Amino acid sequence: MSAALTPLASEEFHAPGLGIFDWPPLVEGQAWFNKPALLALFGGLLVIVFAYAAFSRPKLVPRGVQNVGELAYEFVREQIARPNLGKDSDRWMPLLFTMFLFVWIMNLFGSVIFIQFPVMSRIGYPVILSLGVWLLVMYLGIKNQGPIGFFKNVMFPPGLPTWIYFLVAPIELISTFFLRHITHAIRLFATMMAGHLIVALFSEVGWHFLFVQLTPLGAPIGVLGVIMTILLTAFELFIQALQAYVFALLAAMFINDALHAPAH
Repeated sequence: MSAALTPLASEEFHAPGLGIFDWPPLVEGQAWFNKPALLALFGGLLVIVFAYAAFSRPKLVPRGVQNVGELAYEFVREQIARPNLGKDSDRWMPLLFTMFLFVWIMNLFGSVIFIQFPVMSRIGYPVILSLGVWLLVMYLGIKNQGPIGFFKNVMFPPGLPTWIYFLVAPIELISTFFLRHITHAIRLFATMMAGHLIVALFSEVGWHFLFVQLTPLGAPIGVLGVIMTILLTAFELFIQALQAYVFALLAAMFINDALHAPAH
């Protein structure tokens, strides 16, 4: 009886879980070097190659890769750098442009066939980027406003009644120096993780009910799974670009806060 039930049990639908984010090492004895690490290295190389191809030999009338590079550069400059950094925008464009491209490519890997894994869905990668931004912001704030002035300007923003500083000061201290940089990483990680998990769920539904357990009742569910996978993948492409934009945008805002003390 149990033997007869074994084939049926093997055909039961199992929703994908957090195991889809775990990858074995590609080299024995090197636990860190797995598929996400390889993709991160490849993504960094792609950014370098793209930037070199687009800007190493610029022509007066841009064509090909240079045209794409200038469009991307102009987008970051006009939508991220200048609105937040003003006259300092050109100075920080290399960082913001590289950050935007790198995060976008890391996210985009989740929708590339045969790769299909967004690197930023592993918490370590957005944490390293946000930690780098945090260190830069701390350095710039202390350098431009002084160690005492930086903390004072953050904890005691001008224009508020004296009594309210008892509430505002600790909130601003925790938010500016810790919380906003933590959410900087978690926002990117959680969005990429959730999107990948949902797409994986519907693609598994389509595969299971159309190819593993095809039945008259299951076939419509399988077709629905395929349709939802296509729609959600298209939506995920938008979210991947949006999250790269938001990550670079927040970095620009944090840098500006460190460069300039609030007006009194």
